[in-house]
Amino acid sequence: MGLPAVLKNFLVSEDGGPYLGEVPEATLPKLTLKTDEYLAGGMIGPIPLDLGLEKLEMGWKLGGMNARVFRGFGASRHDATQLRFTGAYQSDSDAAVTAELVIRGRHTEIDPGTAKVGDKNEISITTAVSYLKWTVNGRVEVEIDLLGMVFATNGIDRYAEIRMALGLI
Repeated sequence: MGLPAVLKNFLVSEDGGPYLGEVPEATLPKLTLKTDEYLAGGMIGPIPLDLGLEKLEMGWKLGGMNARVFRGFGASRHDATQLRFTGAYQSDSDAAVTAELVIRGRHTEIDPGTAKVGDKNEISITTAVSYLKWTVNGRVEVEIDLLGMVFATNGIDRYAEIRMALGLI
């Protein structure tokens, strides 16, 4: 009977520059299908219709004051900022597993919190995500490109046929 792999440590980087020892917490993007219930004659219950994906966001906190995070705020491009979360997960009986999340997006909220002399302060950042790629131990598990109409899980691009039907590939 195995124990779950727990997060032993992580690192967040923005546009290639690491925030080593500066990010105490990150809320990784929640993957949620956008659905609408469908019920018609001959059915005994509703079925959720797949309508794509819900909004993707990443929340993270930055300890202290680091002006670099403000540079991505108000960017005109939807993918102006790249964040990379690298986590080392390990169970009691297995080798460490590398989980890498790469997102592109823009900061939509920067909350510098309160300022009090002698207290450690944290800046809370919300980053709207337009591209996401989860890789676990070198295998791409999920890749989502909202503008490019890519939604791939388990190596299968669920929107390839739709792009083909629209003449995009």
